[in-house]
Amino acid sequence: MFDMLGSIFKNLTTKPATRNYPFSTREMSKTTRGCISGIDSDACIYCGICQRKCPSDAIKVDKANRTWELETFRCIVCGECVTACPKKCIYMDNKHATSSTKKDIIVCKGALKEVAPKVDPAQVKQEKVSVNA
Repeated sequence: MFDMLGSIFKNLTTKPATRNYPFSTREMSKTTRGCISGIDSDACIYCGICQRKCPSDAIKVDKANRTWELETFRCIVCGECVTACPKKCIYMDNKHATSSTKKDIIVCKGALKEVAPKVDPAQVKQEKVSVNA
């Protein structure tokens, strides 16, 4: 009984071992993965490799509409999408995501770019068009 009283008095006189999160946050180390902050839509080629590598199916890529979506509740912050991206256009911040009670989806849309086909000038047929006035 006296051993327990010593522990009680010690705990009453010392600071708690835990932090009062979200009021007191901890400084992040350099090796912290953090959370996915977004994608550079100009550099992305919408190949879908990040979608295939994601173990929790949190990423959806639509190449036809050039859209990239991330469901933040499903993301397990493993970083596989960042390492698998051939253009290195997915970014992770060195901070934890803020807690939320609603389902957040990060959506990035790229501009639909018209790609002109490469044509050999020697193969182009030239036609003469005459206009009657």
